Amino acid sequence: MKYRFSKSLDGFSSSAVREILKLTQGSSIISFAGGLPAEEFFPLDAVSEAFKRVIEGGKSALQYGLTEGYKPLRESLCRRMASKNMHVTPDEMMLTTGSQQAIDLLTRVYIDEGDIILVERPTYLAALQVFQAKGAKIYSVESDNDGMILEDLQAKIAQHNPKLVYVIPTFSNPAGRVWSLERRQGLLKICRAAEVLILEDDPYGEIQFKEGENYPSIFSLAGKAEGNGVVYTSTFSKTVAPAFRTGWVIADQEIIRQMARFKQSADLHSSTIDQQTLYHLLEHFDLDAHIALIREHYGERMRFMTNLLSELNWPGLKWEEPKGGMFIWVELPEQIKAEDLLKIAVQEGVAFVPGSTFYAENPQYNTMRLNYTHTDRETTILGMQKLAKAMESYLQNA
Repeated sequence: MKYRFSKSLDGFSSSAVREILKLTQGSSIISFAGGLPAEEFFPLDAVSEAFKRVIEGGKSALQYGLTEGYKPLRESLCRRMASKNMHVTPDEMMLTTGSQQAIDLLTRVYIDEGDIILVERPTYLAALQVFQAKGAKIYSVESDNDGMILEDLQAKIAQHNPKLVYVIPTFSNPAGRVWSLERRQGLLKICRAAEVLILEDDPYGEIQFKEGENYPSIFSLAGKAEGNGVVYTSTFSKTVAPAFRTGWVIADQEIIRQMARFKQSADLHSSTIDQQTLYHLLEHFDLDAHIALIREHYGERMRFMTNLLSELNWPGLKWEEPKGGMFIWVELPEQIKAEDLLKIAVQEGVAFVPGSTFYAENPQYNTMRLNYTHTDRETTILGMQKLAKAMESYLQNA
């Protein structure tokens, strides 16, 4: 039979990260590719206890649930959001299958084919995939370590009349950047004046390495949810465990209502038993102490990897030490094409993500993203040795 697939697949590519993870799964290849938390810090005992509480609560835990999500968990998350100066009600929040679904649902309800979306340069590749699948036109705004350059943002809005701006202002993926307060306020001011919706993606915001630094969400700067023009999404994947696949989105109630309509057609609701387990985890487990623990260890792993990078002594090698998150963004010597280097690296037994996949257009090919959270010291040393050997082979054959 000849299959007649949707036109939405035209120009739609597989995730480079997913393909690399398939390659490394169950193999001896050391992976610096995926945004994987360290399994040794998963709160197994606390999750087991929370799950036990759910099961002891009765058979209703196995029943269908609300599309918007388990209300006690939404109420608990509202209190947690309030501590970050984001004041919302459960009706202004929906639980999703990871924050990835929040990106997808908002795109479905807000973007038509041909609509313009502005993104950072570079930006999260899975968001680019969602936008491309919807047929949106995506343009990058020039960005530096403080975030989007506001003059270019203003110019791109005037030129393209976008419908949405997608940003990861706190420990961005892939570049690990933290937007300055001035850039956050500037984005909000410019987009409000032009009536452009902002999608703020915040999966890494709680993984910060320096105590006392305050990175207010753009949503919090916008005030109450009603009419504020910002949709905010986050997830438990990086702070508790990815397997729960539970995220949340907060926005004006009108936006949440429309996203819920589309979610009904996608999966009816996200896993009820996972949501109830997370509720009991929040109620009976010190999540903030757990986050402090992983911050400490991830900060150590980040500094260890950057020290190893500095020992490579490759001419033209550049990176910025991240203040949080899970990634180091590396600029290789100008003549190096990361896709070609990856092929050799995999043969040597190490993998990373080429940076070109994170660009909406005009990719920079001499870049790569390294994850430092998943590998211990011994594995990181071995992986960096393999990477150095791959680079040596690349230069010899260039």
